[in-house]
Amino acid sequence: GGLKPYIICKNGVARTFQNIRLFKDLTVLDNVRIAMHKNVKYGLFSSFFHLPAYTREEDELIKQSMELLEILKLDHKKDELAKNLPYGEQRHLEIARALATNPSLLLLDEPAAGMNPAETAQLTELIGWIREKFNLTILLIEHDMSLVMGICERIYVLDYGMVIASGTPDEIKTNERVIKAYLGEDLNNA
Repeated sequence: GGLKPYIICKNGVARTFQNIRLFKDLTVLDNVRIAMHKNVKYGLFSSFFHLPAYTREEDELIKQSMELLEILKLDHKKDELAKNLPYGEQRHLEIARALATNPSLLLLDEPAAGMNPAETAQLTELIGWIREKFNLTILLIEHDMSLVMGICERIYVLDYGMVIASGTPDEIKTNERVIKAYLGEDLNNA
């Protein structure tokens, strides 16, 4: 059941995955360009014969893709194969691809998974900047509390699939149910 991915995308929702999903044997630029193709207006005939409409639109897609890569500091690696990027840059590329669909809602599933603290700090800064620059809503699923506390305006905490708390970062970090569920005891008694 549920909607097909292309329909979800057309409705303004983009997502990244906990396990990075890129076209590993394509260049960084091509990974972003592919995501932008959801809005092209030329047809198969124009594409096959490289008619002016096709050329104009493809030139514009390349320009827009490069702008996104520049924002995510990947423009200097545009010709690199995605599989050759370091892990943190692969994560940034995945975010660039999601942004290329021009979403109104961006779902980030464990974006800090596998990252070291320095990469996580950079990612925190990047996500906060994206939220402001692209004026979109971000739904973040994440276990790294430094990232969550650093960028979220509102937090929902789950324990075994049940919401045990919701609130601002300040409310969450002092919530006794959250402390008990994630640290195993009340810190006030430690």
